[in-house]
Amino acid sequence: MTRLLDSIHGPEDLKLLTLEQLEQLAQEIRDEILRVVSETGGHLGPSLGVVELTLALHRVFESPTDQIVWDVGHQAYCHKLLTGRRERFHTLRQYGGLSGFTRRAESPHDVFGAGHGGTSISVAAGLATARDLAGRDNHVIAVIGDGSLTAGMAYEALNHAGGTGRRLLVVLNDNEMSISRNVGALAAYLTRMTSSHGYRRVEADIYDLLGKVPMASKARELARRVKEGLKGLMVPGVLFEELGFKYYGPIDGHDLKLLEETLVHLKDFREPVLLHVLTKKGKGVGFAEAAPVKFHGLGPFDKVTGKTQPSATATFSQEFARILIEIAEREPRVVAITAAMLEGTGLRAFQERFPDRCFDVGMAEQHAVGLAGGLAVGGFRPVCAIYSTFLQRAYDQVVHDIALQNLPVVFAADRAGFAGDDGPTHHGAFDLGYLRCIPNLTLMAPCDEQEFADMLYAAVTQATGPVEVRYPRANVPGAGRQGFRPLSWGTAEVRREGRDLAIWALGAAVPWALEAAELMRAEGPDATVVNARFAKPLDEELLVRHARRFGRLVTVEEGAAAGGFGSAVLEALERNDLPGVEVRRIGIPDEFVQHGRRELLLRDVGLTPELIARRIRERWRAYVTK
Repeated sequence: MTRLLDSIHGPEDLKLLTLEQLEQLAQEIRDEILRVVSETGGHLGPSLGVVELTLALHRVFESPTDQIVWDVGHQAYCHKLLTGRRERFHTLRQYGGLSGFTRRAESPHDVFGAGHGGTSISVAAGLATARDLAGRDNHVIAVIGDGSLTAGMAYEALNHAGGTGRRLLVVLNDNEMSISRNVGALAAYLTRMTSSHGYRRVEADIYDLLGKVPMASKARELARRVKEGLKGLMVPGVLFEELGFKYYGPIDGHDLKLLEETLVHLKDFREPVLLHVLTKKGKGVGFAEAAPVKFHGLGPFDKVTGKTQPSATATFSQEFARILIEIAEREPRVVAITAAMLEGTGLRAFQERFPDRCFDVGMAEQHAVGLAGGLAVGGFRPVCAIYSTFLQRAYDQVVHDIALQNLPVVFAADRAGFAGDDGPTHHGAFDLGYLRCIPNLTLMAPCDEQEFADMLYAAVTQATGPVEVRYPRANVPGAGRQGFRPLSWGTAEVRREGRDLAIWALGAAVPWALEAAELMRAEGPDATVVNARFAKPLDEELLVRHARRFGRLVTVEEGAAAGGFGSAVLEALERNDLPGVEVRRIGIPDEFVQHGRRELLLRDVGLTPELIARRIRERWRAYVTK
């Protein structure tokens, strides 16, 4: 049987379909998203929830001339299917395939790349300003979810965009608010009425009439107050109206006819408008609707039952939660903070054990870090579990609110290094570089399970200032742990003795360096391998001894080589007046690495034992053959 979806090569093809055909197409799109995401993993629930909204937007507007900005971009799978990428959709999030987010290099319909939340309204405001300055007349639409609306940046953008009065449509995709059928029907009726040409003409006529009666200005003001008061009682849009947006909704985000009618009406507005639509995460797939958090984003699963294959080995995120619970049972001052990532960071288990000591602040990393500062001053030991890539969003707070005041806040930087299939918006490549330059801040990275526990415990109980503990998106090496061992602050440890050179490795890179050394044993050079443990402060005493003894050092890290751990080693050699030491740094190159399985990305940048060994051999072959 031929699918309607197979006949859709671009948004223009949608305009030829009947309402009945559109409903059939919506089901085919859901089936295709379910089929592919069950094999590749990805963001299932959000994309299933916006199918009708996406169809309506592409029916009413003329993409890419009309510019649609998808906040985060993780809900744009239907958008990808409708904009010429259907035949490649099976490559979603795969190495060399389609991105799991919007990406400008993929299609002109992806007007702006995304991956972090809360950015769409700012971007759309910029596009609308550019349009007006250039004398164009296209529409600009921002689609933002209620989760992203917890980001402060979204409100900054609303405040500015509403004040400019420029033509802009913001679609608020609300997939959490519960609304009864009667209220929903009334809201839909009100929206149809208030967005129609007739309503707006009557509204204008009333104001014109008031302008002709005595004391017209007072009467006009009274009418405005009555109108706004009544509207505030009937719809939840007062905040948006006060910010300068005409508010309409909420309406059913799965009613294709209503969506299209409303968007056609709103298309004529020449001012900022916010349309509030109600959708259901995971729409059309029973298990995804029943467990919207689980099926927000996940790895491959059974498309019939929704069951996932559990990993035989714990991830760093899972182990982090277990360790932190154990620490919190000993230390009553320990509290945990995350920014809309309870599941991703593993803190859901901590919240269940200590509900009064766990704080999910929403998509608000700046607030999370500021909150941690207040808790620290109040006598608690806050642990902020934030992905490395998202900690970038709170950089000023790390500097100003924490480090400048030397407050004992622990930053548990998850996904430090490659984030795999999520790609460059989520790779944690830069934290060593952007944190290492901040005074008072200690940077640690564990190489195995026992060291992970020791570092977290030391960060909470020993540190007098801020600490980052960075760890990868990977399974935890190690065969179990024995409680908590004392950690000597700022010291490295030698894991292997060799005679020709020293490899200093940090965190996840330590096992690769050890294996590389073993691979080189037969042909040389014979390498000493050091588990640096700390990127700041470095164990400069041991480093200087190795520099003088070998004259040749290699650094290995799963982070950007520019400004990272290897750069710290070079700076330490300079401080100790050892300029003649030959250093080779191995890390992530100065580029944005695309998505793919972590092991493939590590191979591409030379961070595998075999490639590390080859690079060392090639550099020092002449030395070894003497």
